[in-house]
Amino acid sequence: MGALSGRTALVTGGGRGIGRAISERLGRDGARVGVHYASDETAAKETVAAIEAAGGEAFTLRAGLGEPGDAEALWTAFDAHADGLDVLVNNAGINKTLDGTLRPFGEMTRGDVERLFAVNSTAPFFVIQEGLSRLRDGGRIVNVSTRLTQGAARSDLIAYAMSKGPVDVLTRSLAKELGPRGITVNAVAPGAVDTDMNAGWLRGETNAEARAATGALSPLGRVAGPTEISDIVGFLASEDSRWVTGQWIDATGGALL
Repeated sequence: MGALSGRTALVTGGGRGIGRAISERLGRDGARVGVHYASDETAAKETVAAIEAAGGEAFTLRAGLGEPGDAEALWTAFDAHADGLDVLVNNAGINKTLDGTLRPFGEMTRGDVERLFAVNSTAPFFVIQEGLSRLRDGGRIVNVSTRLTQGAARSDLIAYAMSKGPVDVLTRSLAKELGPRGITVNAVAPGAVDTDMNAGWLRGETNAEARAATGALSPLGRVAGPTEISDIVGFLASEDSRWVTGQWIDATGGALL
């Protein structure tokens, strides 16, 4: 039996990148996994298929995040498949502007900044708030943050880093709020991870220099893959992490040293 056998998990943004790795890890550990997506149904279904091919159970659910009624829509979709929750992973997030680009601080619009905050901080707040009636005592909440909340971000990532700061506050505060129910709340903070989202500047011969420089930030001398992050989440979702709560876990391979 796996560490999460008999339990149900929900991973927002669970179909791609770090989210897919988290979904697959929780599935391997025995959880029945709800793979949430906002627009990429194909990727979510591929993730479910991978979990099922490995002997696990999973289902997809769709809900746009960062808009009015998002949490209610997500949980309505979830309720169609499950009658309770044990592990909630708030992974979904964006770092780009409304037109899908990265722009320096001086060129960011109000709409750009408000969208980042709506998806990255407001949505997790209400997803948790709305989901608490479903989350069983002794459950786990894991929020995906970023290393950028602990240092100075470059110009085109300042607003993104700001939008993740509230997630760190939410993590610490809810750890105290939910402790009496035996629910732990922790944040995992990756650095640069080799995912499709970062492929444009991390992969290929033309990006070899950028990849080498990024890998050199870690004493381990390489760039992380998605499983480096998902394995940390797997620990935090398990009973082994029962005495860890309210923590911001540095998942940068020591890049902040």
